[in-house]
Amino acid sequence: MRRHGKNNNRAGKICISMILLAFMVVMSIQTARIYHKNLEYMEKQAELEAELESELARKNELENYAGYTMSQQYVEDIARSKLGLAYGNEIIFKEKK
Repeated sequence: MRRHGKNNNRAGKICISMILLAFMVVMSIQTARIYHKNLEYMEKQAELEAELESELARKNELENYAGYTMSQQYVEDIARSKLGLAYGNEIIFKEKK
């Protein structure tokens, strides 16, 4: 009768060992997936930070251009280039084609 109890105990240990092994395998796979997902998120974060930097630079350029368009220099540049206007004391030379 004791021998029968040892076989049951041994079978129980093997069963628990198999369950623990399966649990460890599943946890290892999940850990690897989470690690790769974390790498993807880190890459995405780097991309978004670079995009943010470029957009901030673009914002600064637009703010500078907006300030330029409110200046007298902008009005003079547009009057010269688009309308062909000049001050009374300036001489304009045009090329012959």
